Amino acid sequence: MEKPNEKLEKLAIDTVRILSADAVQKANSGHPGTAMALAPMGHVLWTKFLNYNPHNPDFVNRDRFILSAGHACILQYSFLYLTGYDLSLDDIKQFRQLNSKTAGHPEYGLAPGVDVTTGPLGQGFANGVGFAIGQKHLAARYNKPGFDLFNYHIYSIVSDGDMMEGVTSEAASLAGHLELGNLIYLYDDNHISIEGSTDIAFNEDVSARFRAYGWHVQEVNDVNDTHALELALINAKAESQKPSLIRVRSLIAYGSPNKSGTAGSHGSPLGTDEVKLVKEFFGFDPEKSFNVPDEVLKYYREKGERGVKKEEKWNELFAKYKEKYPELAAEFETAFKGDLPQGWADKLPTFKASDPKMATRQASGKVLNAIASALPNLLGGAADLAPSTETNLKEEFSFTSENRAGRNFHFGIREHAMGSALNGMSLTKGLIPFGATFLQFADYMRPPIRLAAIMKISPVFVYTHDSIGLGEDGTTHQPVEHLASLRAIPNVTVIRPADANETSYAWKVAVEKKGGPTVLVFTRQALPILDQDKFAKASNLEKGAYVVSKESGNPDLLLLATGSEVALVLQAQEKLEAEGISTRVVSMPSWELFEAQDAAYKESVLPKASRKRLAVEMASPQGWHKYTTDEGDTLCMTTFGESAPADDLYKHFGFTVDNVVAKAKALLS
Repeated sequence: MEKPNEKLEKLAIDTVRILSADAVQKANSGHPGTAMALAPMGHVLWTKFLNYNPHNPDFVNRDRFILSAGHACILQYSFLYLTGYDLSLDDIKQFRQLNSKTAGHPEYGLAPGVDVTTGPLGQGFANGVGFAIGQKHLAARYNKPGFDLFNYHIYSIVSDGDMMEGVTSEAASLAGHLELGNLIYLYDDNHISIEGSTDIAFNEDVSARFRAYGWHVQEVNDVNDTHALELALINAKAESQKPSLIRVRSLIAYGSPNKSGTAGSHGSPLGTDEVKLVKEFFGFDPEKSFNVPDEVLKYYREKGERGVKKEEKWNELFAKYKEKYPELAAEFETAFKGDLPQGWADKLPTFKASDPKMATRQASGKVLNAIASALPNLLGGAADLAPSTETNLKEEFSFTSENRAGRNFHFGIREHAMGSALNGMSLTKGLIPFGATFLQFADYMRPPIRLAAIMKISPVFVYTHDSIGLGEDGTTHQPVEHLASLRAIPNVTVIRPADANETSYAWKVAVEKKGGPTVLVFTRQALPILDQDKFAKASNLEKGAYVVSKESGNPDLLLLATGSEVALVLQAQEKLEAEGISTRVVSMPSWELFEAQDAAYKESVLPKASRKRLAVEMASPQGWHKYTTDEGDTLCMTTFGESAPADDLYKHFGFTVDNVVAKAKALLS
């Protein structure tokens, strides 16, 4: 450890406390107490442990920092400004204001140096597990003797609120099982939540709980004891087999004469008079705001500048690596830039209409295994449902504590943690992660799906058993409202392919997609493979919707469908055409992809003049009315399903050729 300049370090820490109080007060909104209390923790991390380069926030081998206690973000912003990131004091003054870099919770892509968007408690904790998996996998694939390219750690500050969230338990259990020794979490045990003392709802022994999960646990009884914090962090870095939790006692709003140790400092400003008292307590001029002493700024900027040399040293190492391992180096550089290997899409399989019927989940499994060899950075698994979701990469090993190079993941029955971990893996540039479960259980994953959309990152969420077509498992497992709710999330691309060939192109879209996650929705039941000589090519899926079967003349009627219902409406089209009703069938696997097309293409698929339209989907009708017009109708699910064989359910709920024909004729009459 470096010999400390105790007087300067105390001034530096207190400056962060004052800066935090001032920013929250100016915004008249925020959470000052935790930032004030944890200034010593942040100081130790940013000056003595974190490996970072403020001039390149994307430095490949930087340590990742996650503020799972996202409400304390002014703490992170203060250190990013002080250590030299592209964040100014004016940005600090604009905390929580429109178009500011300093949002009310840390946002990836907004403030430089923020590795992940946090705020919903527990998410950052679980994201860190994904980051840790990502580091272990990169190291296993690319590190060689003498070339320790990827050896970074994942640090996080977590709160009492994080510890109460269920996703934390899921993620902590998974991290302990996988022995992710690159995780170092500092738990701010301040005994305060918004309603008051945590004792009113939370009194478990967190240290014992995490020891039971298989974590290395230490305790620091006072956050102001920076020497004890340093020793604990040194011990945590030395522990390579177990993830580390350091329980740190703190006094929320330390330095506030009237609000320290109270819930009053948790979710609201201290008040102008109280901020002045805080400044007096720490020896600052109570009349000055956003006061950063020159020697403090110089001190922190010098700490930040050390990262420049660290990255230069890493770049020199990588240059030598490229000479010795040119193929691996090229592979990593391609993946890190977000590019894909040339010719990878040539591996996408094509299915014949003469092939046996095939569930789209089975087709998905065939596609995954066909492209896996061409995409070495494609990896993922399921929440204990790989056999059912067909997501096992058959030529690959499992990712375990013994084999970090494995590409098959066993997330266990931890859907929420799986989704959050996928986000952390996706933020590990160079990886294309996917995770699978039944569509019904997307409900367990809503927070990470939404956060992936907010961050505009691209994990692939795979959901099978997509409708009443799954049959006997009944209402608890039959999705109804799920497609509508997923389509409602901005930046999410939902794709429900009609057959095996559409499935192949759905995966192409998912792998190439940037700017948000892709949700792939597949059937349990077998479906016919559409004849691409008779019908339109499945490659049209990339446009979101297309005329899969043309009408005989000017269209009297448009039948719109997704997934398994496309084959149903194609049969109905035959009957209608036989009766002289000119009928167009539109396969509409992805509304989001369709909405991205130009007006001329949309008009070619859904002509404004053709207003008699029937949408058929075994899901909620919500959202379809945009496409059916006020002269159209829907054949959808308006109740929950039932427990019965699938064929019986189709008849019961009207998903039959005869009923489609009857509803179509009713529209025309």
